[in-house]
Amino acid sequence: MEYVKLVLIGFVLGITAVIPGFSAATMAVVFNVYDRLINIIVPNIKKIFAAWGFWLPLIIGGAAGIIFFSKVFSRLMENYNVPAYWFFIGVIAGSIPLVYSRVIKPPSLLPSIPSVISFILALAIMIFMAIVKPEEGTAVYTELTPFVFALLTLAGALAAIAMIVPGISGAFMLLIIGLYRTVLQAVSDMNIPLLLPVVLGAGIGLLLGAAFVRFLLLKFPGQTYGAVLGLVTGSILVLYPGSFTFQARWGDGFGNVIVSVICLLTGFALSFLFGRRKKIN
Repeated sequence: MEYVKLVLIGFVLGITAVIPGFSAATMAVVFNVYDRLINIIVPNIKKIFAAWGFWLPLIIGGAAGIIFFSKVFSRLMENYNVPAYWFFIGVIAGSIPLVYSRVIKPPSLLPSIPSVISFILALAIMIFMAIVKPEEGTAVYTELTPFVFALLTLAGALAAIAMIVPGISGAFMLLIIGLYRTVLQAVSDMNIPLLLPVVLGAGIGLLLGAAFVRFLLLKFPGQTYGAVLGLVTGSILVLYPGSFTFQARWGDGFGNVIVSVICLLTGFALSFLFGRRKKIN
């Protein structure tokens, strides 16, 4: 049963990894697997294999989520993007109490001043990203050349480093550098030659990013989670679709608003309830 839960969590993480502006690391925090993930991403083969019962189900579920959702994401965003984004916002909002609980030191209910400063700085970064949110580049690479190999390796590394930090989206990083559609199309078409450099770069980025995050959590846990709280909170601004209404073949404008509100509340409830669960051992 434990393996099934991890596969399902991995599936959700895989789905969120596809969506620009939506952080897979945030969802790992929500499902209480983030700390353990960070601790096993090390250049130590023996330690990694010893934890196979934890990471293998997550990888299986994550791969399935990425492959599945990359095929449906374009259609979902085209027809029902507004309620989808409100669901994602609900999920993120529901995770805020969990992240806040890691900022404070019981019995105190208030964060330290350094944690508040970290929160404000991280929130400011997300506000800036929301303001300057870029449009996707038009170039889509479909054939592997030495230049494309180097480009995709670098993109995979940058996306993985971004993905390690809760509140920052790896897919959003790909969007910024104009390679999101290339990677999404490669996953959808199972274009293995194009995916290999992305995976290579992602492996390098995960090792570097995880080591950096472990250092911060060890030396500055309160400030680090204060920054994470700012990034998570600010990601709501990045995802904000602008309204509750959307175009659909069914329902009037008010009915569409109801659908978006239901999606928002459903996402919040699911995230909040999962955040109250104990850590997976």
